[in-house]
Amino acid sequence: MTHSDYSRRRFLQLATASLVTASTPASALFRLANSCLDPLHTPTSLLETAAWQGVNPENWWDCHTHIVGSGDGDSGITQNPDMNEPFLHPVQTFQRWVYANAACAGNMGKQDVNFVIRTLALLNAMPKGAKAMLYAFDKTHGARGDPDHANTAYFVPNDYAMKLAKTYPERFEWVASIHPYRHDCVAVLQQAVADGARAVKWLPPVMGIDPASPLCDRFYKAAVELNIPIISHAGEERALHGANQPQFSNPLRLRRALDAGVRVVIAHCATLGTDIDDKGQEVRSFDIFAKLMAEKQWQGRLFGDIAAVILRNRDMDVVKTLLTETSWHSRLLNGSDYPLTGVLPLISLTKFATAGLLAEDSIEPLQALQDYHPFRFDFVLKRSLSWQGQRFAKEIFETRPFFVNQTIKP
Repeated sequence: MTHSDYSRRRFLQLATASLVTASTPASALFRLANSCLDPLHTPTSLLETAAWQGVNPENWWDCHTHIVGSGDGDSGITQNPDMNEPFLHPVQTFQRWVYANAACAGNMGKQDVNFVIRTLALLNAMPKGAKAMLYAFDKTHGARGDPDHANTAYFVPNDYAMKLAKTYPERFEWVASIHPYRHDCVAVLQQAVADGARAVKWLPPVMGIDPASPLCDRFYKAAVELNIPIISHAGEERALHGANQPQFSNPLRLRRALDAGVRVVIAHCATLGTDIDDKGQEVRSFDIFAKLMAEKQWQGRLFGDIAAVILRNRDMDVVKTLLTETSWHSRLLNGSDYPLTGVLPLISLTKFATAGLLAEDSIEPLQALQDYHPFRFDFVLKRSLSWQGQRFAKEIFETRPFFVNQTIKP
């Protein structure tokens, strides 16, 4: 074996380990590459017909959709150089390839354009009115408010996300990303709202944002005045590295935003990893999310999105809780975390069936749907899950009212 052969094999071993769990069967890994089949040929089924019952497509906005690109189409997107160093940084490089493949963005050269073409094709193969909310992604910034380029994992400009939404308003909305430490954060937020941004996206451990820092206060004040929600990741982060500050993803750190009056959406309902609770004990991040949801003072301010809760690395007991805590359902919002839903090995239908959450006869139509259309697959799978007679309420999938009812406060 040559050195290059060994390096390539080691690269695949390390990178694959970053995306799947120890329980992932080898057969699933053979489906790693997305075939990028024509969504217009997506097979229909009675299962999907049933999933749409009672859901108004005009209100179906996927509130957690990432933009994939490399900056090769004048988008302004940048990637950390580590994501293009297969031998020095195999995990990050492989992750970049997987996300691009899941989004059918192809190789460098046309990734920006291919992402848009593919995402539009997927949405155009959905009922009229269905939309994806595209995320911008700000750079890491230091405590003094200056950009930290070395620790910026990925950057998607607000202007680019806005441009896509304005060019294709029938299928796209956009979500701004603004680091609260930056000197111009309030002015940028005001402009984003004027330009139609529906929310602000943060990924604290990657962007280097401590939601509990006083440095965020002026941003919180502006967000309240503009009545724009913050969608903030909580729980363990595995997709990107960046600033690598895992303590910033503790859901408890978002109390400062809630105290300030901000509407906060905890992405993924903090369904992955552990954090330190109020008693100094290490507990599941999801248990902290549940504690916050139970605190009455946050009703009307605290929400959760269910993006990525169907991934293989989620605890089935967590999914069961989300289904049966029906008092939460009016505060849950659907999102897919696309393009992760296009990474085929990350989702195990058999695991749901074995756990009693999914009927065995649902596996075949869902499998066919997954091969063609990750948005519809994610939606139909979630609508098909049940536990103790409880399912995700249809209102969870009608997210548009949450994001459009934003009257600016005097």
